[in-house]
Amino acid sequence: MDFFLATLFALFSIVDPPGAIPVYVALTSDRPRPERNKIALQTSFYFLLILFCFFIAGNYILSFFGLTIHALRIAGGMTLLISGFALLSGRISKRRGYDKDVEKETMEHKQDIAFSPMAMPMLSGPGSISYLITQYNQHTSWNERWQIIAAIVAVAVLVWGCLRIAPFLFKVFGAGGLNAIARIMGFIVIAIGVQFIVDGLVHLVGR
Repeated sequence: MDFFLATLFALFSIVDPPGAIPVYVALTSDRPRPERNKIALQTSFYFLLILFCFFIAGNYILSFFGLTIHALRIAGGMTLLISGFALLSGRISKRRGYDKDVEKETMEHKQDIAFSPMAMPMLSGPGSISYLITQYNQHTSWNERWQIIAAIVAVAVLVWGCLRIAPFLFKVFGAGGLNAIARIMGFIVIAIGVQFIVDGLVHLVGR
């Protein structure tokens, strides 16, 4: 149970659903509530599918490109550091490949936003993907792997919940409150990134 909760908290911090709320609210402000609810459900489903696929197929991707898990740990740690500093500085949307120009174009053309930009890259990005691939390699017992899969499902449910009540949360916390939450998560993400880099370097030097 402790392992599940630790994985859940770490993955939730990396994904940062509250950080996606302002973008989601801006993109769906002129859409009826049933459509917003449908987008929230589709986004969480795509998010779950993306992370599950990378978690299961991560080893094959590494083998195909001839990469070692230690190299991925260092690269993933650097990615998490970048994401963490972006969370601390309040520029996470821009770091994830999203800006005002994209928002304007999406709103004008009524594009389907569930897969892109919401599920990817806003929620499932390089940080969460590298984290899950590393976890798959570090924990070879399927008992632990099932707990990681359960954590992915739980975060997907939390993503759905956050998006479903996003307008309410935005009114309660406001942009400032959500940014404060993002900064707290950013500090945790930086710590995870540093640990990834340290683990990767220790194993490389020790070989």
